[in-house]
Amino acid sequence: MHQYYVYILTNKNNTVLYTGVTNDLIRRVYEHKNKLIPGFTMKYNICKLVYYETYDNIEDAIQREKRIKKWYRHWKIELINKFNPDWKDLYFNLANI
Repeated sequence: MHQYYVYILTNKNNTVLYTGVTNDLIRRVYEHKNKLIPGFTMKYNICKLVYYETYDNIEDAIQREKRIKKWYRHWKIELINKFNPDWKDLYFNLANI
C-alpha cells in the first residue's frame, strides 16, 4: 500500500510558502533542502517542512494540494499554526536525524 503526502515548505524567515505533493516525503524534502530540483523552491531558498498530510489515494492527495494552493495565505498560516505552532522543521523528526 502506497502513501502520498501533501506538504507545505517555507524559507528560513517563514515569508514564502510552497505547497507540493509526493509519494516519498523524506526524499522530496531532501531534494528541496539540497537544491537538487531547479525551480521555485530553489529560487526562494525554501527548505523547511512545516506541514504535511498523509493520503492512501494519489487522486485525493492531488485534489487537496490543488485546493490548498488556491487558498489565501492567512488560511495556510492558520493550517500550519494548528499543526505546528512553533513552525519547527518537521523533516528532522521524519528522517530521524
